[in-house]
Amino acid sequence: MSKNNKVIISCALTGAATTRQQCPHIPYTPEELGEEAKRAQDAGASIVHIHARENDGTPSWRLEVFEQIHAEVRRHCPDIIINYSTGGVGIAKEERIKHITTLKPDMAAFNMGSMNYAIYSSSAKKFYFNAVFANPFDDMQFFVEKMSEAGTTPEMECFDTGHIRNAEPLIDMGLVPDNAVYSLVMGVLGGIPATTENLIHQVQQIPQGKHWQVIGISRKQWQLAAVAVTMGGSFRVGLEDNFYLPNGEMAKSNGDCVEAGVALAHMLGAEISSIQETRQRLGLPFRN
Repeated sequence: MSKNNKVIISCALTGAATTRQQCPHIPYTPEELGEEAKRAQDAGASIVHIHARENDGTPSWRLEVFEQIHAEVRRHCPDIIINYSTGGVGIAKEERIKHITTLKPDMAAFNMGSMNYAIYSSSAKKFYFNAVFANPFDDMQFFVEKMSEAGTTPEMECFDTGHIRNAEPLIDMGLVPDNAVYSLVMGVLGGIPATTENLIHQVQQIPQGKHWQVIGISRKQWQLAAVAVTMGGSFRVGLEDNFYLPNGEMAKSNGDCVEAGVALAHMLGAEISSIQETRQRLGLPFRN
């Protein structure tokens, strides 16, 4: 397999909604996130996707927390590609982007549309989380302009087919750089279901030649990752998206998740992209 076709593995270290009651190994503090980034890197990840938390696990948008996380990740992983979240419900757009304009990371999540976003329990017959994730075009334009000013590459998170198309006017306006990555998020209630058929459909909507990855939520992550590898794409793993390894055991670290992803890719005959190869492929020169 050529260098340009190697699988890029991203690792989402913590998320914003999951707790240690659900999985005791989720990192909260900047120090823990730095250590988990190192475990993910050592296992084969070249990109880490990060949400900020307070030390008690609640979501944080405080700039000083992001600064501490940035310092810890860089201390443990000087070269790894850092990708911060900008997604939040009920948070002002200025609050959602200030860590990007200040820290100027390699990448940042760029949410590509509004949607109902929920977590529902069929056994309890109730919603544990139920909100509208609002991303109107005015806000999207604001976010991508701020990313451009920071020299940060957008990772375009598409939760449904319409979200892929939402990139078109922004591309036409010259706001989306050529190296922007399409992330196909599948399995969130309110978005497209996580099935093989839907992934094939989503990939067919992406402009020719653009890099893409699948983000499968919960245990169908591994099925979708396998499909992505066979289609020439990449995939994301990590404790934000799925606690469980392919054998059904709970992962004890993000490194465990990446190791399982590497093993899956190797089983399908694929090679794993190094950090340096990923930077070259995605046009992300290292910036200290």
